[in-house]
Amino acid sequence: MRVIGLLQRVRRAAVEVAGETVGAIGPGLLVLVGVQRGDGEPQGQRLLERLLGYRVFPDAEGRMNLSLRDTGGGLLLVPQFTLAADTAKGTRASFTTAAEPAQARALFEALLAQARREWPGTGSGVFGADMQVSLVNDGPVTFWLETA
Repeated sequence: MRVIGLLQRVRRAAVEVAGETVGAIGPGLLVLVGVQRGDGEPQGQRLLERLLGYRVFPDAEGRMNLSLRDTGGGLLLVPQFTLAADTAKGTRASFTTAAEPAQARALFEALLAQARREWPGTGSGVFGADMQVSLVNDGPVTFWLETA
């Protein structure tokens, strides 16, 4: 399987839990992270490499040639198990492809720890919490990344 990152270029984004802001950024990337069965730290590390180097920000000519590393923007990681849903049939999603909660939590927390080491100021949501996510998508620019 592959760790999923749904990245959105944002002007700003925030995550609240029980009315309290637990993570917020200005311009940068909001990334919803889905963990599937069989995913491990190598896939999480590869996702982080791609997130920091993925060229989604405009250069002087307006072309998407700059990465988070180039712009110095914020990074907000939010765990979202529903990204791993199987929606191929029926009218209700199946979560048989999603990682077990303990495995998904471990991988998300490892990803977050590595991101904070490599990208100070990285914010995050709270694994397993009922979160309210707000954002202003810039563009709009949204990409679905999967890492083998």
